[in-house]
Amino acid sequence: MKPWYREPWPWILMSGPAAVLVAGAATMWIAFASADGLVADDYYKRGLAINQDLKRAQKAAQRGIAADVTFDSGTLRVRLSGTAPEAIFGQLAHATRAGYDQRLRLARVAHGVYETQMPVLPAGRWRLILEDPRREWRLVKEAL
Repeated sequence: MKPWYREPWPWILMSGPAAVLVAGAATMWIAFASADGLVADDYYKRGLAINQDLKRAQKAAQRGIAADVTFDSGTLRVRLSGTAPEAIFGQLAHATRAGYDQRLRLARVAHGVYETQMPVLPAGRWRLILEDPRREWRLVKEAL
């Protein structure tokens, strides 16, 4: 007596394992062909630098320094409460592309108010890192 189902062809039975082999080979090629940009050679030094940055952020909080950032018609304006140095420096840091990062000097235009012309920025999330010329304190503003 014949079974009620038809037996599949051998190539149908082998298509699953063959697909796994092709996918595995493609994954291996991608892994070897692309560079791993997440691992830094000097990770220990970067870790120590993060600790220094945290201390500078704490210094800003202790001194009562806060910033209000606005961006209109190509001008970046920062209002600082607390200490008012002659100029402050800002670093525009792209969230994923370090090559897009830019350093700016913001000149004082009034007491506690600093401005600079903004360069044209590629699309993406940006972070503004503000610091005094002596690098004693630091403030970070997210999502410009």
